Amino acid sequence: MKKILPHLAFVLAGLQLLLMLVSWLLSAAFPASQFRSLLTGEGLRWFMGSYAHLVATPVLTWLLLGAMAYGCLWRSGLLRRPSNYRERRALMMALFVLAVVVVLMLLLTVVPHAVLLSAVGGLWPSPFSSSLVPVLAFTVTLVSAFYGLVAGRFEDLSDVYLALIQGIRQGAPLLLFYVLLIQIYESLRFMLS
Repeated sequence: MKKILPHLAFVLAGLQLLLMLVSWLLSAAFPASQFRSLLTGEGLRWFMGSYAHLVATPVLTWLLLGAMAYGCLWRSGLLRRPSNYRERRALMMALFVLAVVVVLMLLLTVVPHAVLLSAVGGLWPSPFSSSLVPVLAFTVTLVSAFYGLVAGRFEDLSDVYLALIQGIRQGAPLLLFYVLLIQIYESLRFMLS
């Protein structure tokens, strides 16, 4: 896997360069067509001027939050089978915390005129559906951190912090591939619009 990922990233970067060249060739070969070149002044201004907006999507936020939640879940030891009384007690307490979060989310979504419902009273689309991934990531992080602290896997909050950072380290390759894929996707949209 360590040898495949760098080559895949290089292929995606090369695909972006190839897409730029193909867009230029298509717009030159068919001037009356809808193809827009990424190598003209308009294309370069679009790419450079809106790059941060193109990359800053909810998916990027979801990747970051998911990576942090995974890091905390992994380092807390919650995925392992409890081996002693302290870990079993921590698991029961973590399940209680999870139940509290589930009840709170139900109160915010199920009761009539709930805060997270849409204006017409539905779940899709609504503030609930927009925040589903962040709420899941927060819940996993909260339950994992609670379990880790009670079970003794985390000695203090600095260990929780390090677990969150470890998750970002483990998820960093996903961020690189996200950036490469989103710029190819947005470049295709620009070229064909």
